[in-house]
Amino acid sequence: MRICNLGSLNIDRVYGVEHFVSAQETVLATKYERFLGGKGLNQSIALARSGGTVFHAGAIGPDGMSLRQLLEENGVDTRYLKDTHTASGHAIIQVNASGQNCIIVSRGANAEILPEDIDRILSDFGQADLLLLQNEISNVDYAIQAAKARGMSVAFNAAPVTPELHTYPIDLVDYLIVNEVEGLSLLGTEACGEESLLHSLCRKYPSVTVILTVGEKGSYWGQGDEMLHQEIYPVSVVDTTAAGDTFCGYFITSIAKGKCPKEALRIASLASSLAIGQKGAACSIPTMQEVTAFGQSKGMPSEWLIG
Repeated sequence: MRICNLGSLNIDRVYGVEHFVSAQETVLATKYERFLGGKGLNQSIALARSGGTVFHAGAIGPDGMSLRQLLEENGVDTRYLKDTHTASGHAIIQVNASGQNCIIVSRGANAEILPEDIDRILSDFGQADLLLLQNEISNVDYAIQAAKARGMSVAFNAAPVTPELHTYPIDLVDYLIVNEVEGLSLLGTEACGEESLLHSLCRKYPSVTVILTVGEKGSYWGQGDEMLHQEIYPVSVVDTTAAGDTFCGYFITSIAKGKCPKEALRIASLASSLAIGQKGAACSIPTMQEVTAFGQSKGMPSEWLIG
């Protein structure tokens, strides 16, 4: 199965802080670093490093050559990247003393994906292929409908939460990947337990497979009345920036390779645990070889992880 990731590409500016800045507060950064990221780019690299056949479609500005180069260095096909005159997307990321993060994203060129671009890209894909989307580009709703019209499978990582998110035809997607904040937003409800949240999402979208990530509590897979839970593999937390993107990429590749949901959750959890032990976004995403070695260190046979 070929995977077309129609996703964002950002230049990440990361600031170390003792605590997240509050309203009317000015704080001094303890550190500054620049990384290449964006949920789309991170997930494409995770797809490629996990052994997927991935094509990245998206848009970059005059400052985006390094983004294209990083994708290509990781084995991602970039023939569907669009060059624009708008600055590439960028993100401002605060990382606090405990390694948690909060992120502000400016879409930049990511907002210049037009319906005609989507039609041109998807004309090369069909029923045996999968479209992966996040909510950091323009015309996500059109992309979902266009992909389904071509018989493609669609996986949608509903992040970040925006007003437009609630207008998308999410009932058309095959895989919905959310964290607690995103899931609660889609339901329009207050906080509830993880299992209750999962069941509520499955009831709202009965034809959709829902994957819910809940940080240190692990991850869930839900389809109809069925549910699976995967615990995390504890590591020392350094930076959680790319944890969700790593999980998403490894889960989708595992499904594309024919792994069952339980195996896909296990592999994705191993990979995301390794990612949070490293600084940065794209540079923290592990290779499949590293994930396999980590799994074997936990007593898992290699056949559970590869193949």
